Amino acid sequence: MSEVTITVNRRPYRLACEDGQEEHLKAVAARVDARVGDLVAKFGQIGDQQLLVMVGLLLADEAAELRRRLDQQEQLSDEHASAFAAADADAASVLEAMAERIEALAASVERAAAEIAK
Repeated sequence: MSEVTITVNRRPYRLACEDGQEEHLKAVAARVDARVGDLVAKFGQIGDQQLLVMVGLLLADEAAELRRRLDQQEQLSDEHASAFAAADADAASVLEAMAERIEALAASVERAAAEIAK
């Protein structure tokens, strides 16, 4: 277990994290601190607790929007997969029809060659 000191709203916080996650924790904390800084610029120092609740709500809203977009992309991906499967089935049908036609033509050529050979 590692310890990392992060800063949010100019206040240090010492946190524990899994080994190897230190830089990730620092990056996430920097995002939170940036959001807090934006709110302080708009509303002033209204208290750490209220600032952090507001940041939490903003980040939750952002996560919900990203989830909605991801769901839309997954739906589009499923639709595209279905369209590709249908196109593959259509192509297989065309190839099968072409193979049958080629076989019929080959049989016709063989019959013609047999007639000529007589």
